[in-house]
Amino acid sequence: MQIRIIWPAGTATATLRPTPTSEALRAALPIQSTASTWGKEVYFRTPVSRPVEPDARQVVEPGTVAFWTDGDSLALPFGPTPISRADECRLASPCNLLGALDGDPKALATVRDGDAIRVELVTD
Repeated sequence: MQIRIIWPAGTATATLRPTPTSEALRAALPIQSTASTWGKEVYFRTPVSRPVEPDARQVVEPGTVAFWTDGDSLALPFGPTPISRADECRLASPCNLLGALDGDPKALATVRDGDAIRVELVTD
């Protein structure tokens, strides 16, 4: 499954693997939200609420599409966060792993705190 993430300065697509959380997200699409930034991570609330999955992780690769269960939010890291050690992408807490962005995750650097965000299913 592919999703498209749209914000005022750009767009990105991501490929999600079949997990309970990604299926719940799919059922909720399209969604509108407001972006927040935390170091080099973009996150935003969704109408989805899911428990932590067995493979949840806190340290992930740049471009990982993660679901932060504590905040019912998608978390999109593209570099270090305030709690990272060195150059790692360390999320606030272990997050469900949904998939990865297609292309360069540094495109997320153009997302500003407070930007409108839309996530939709790619159907073409």
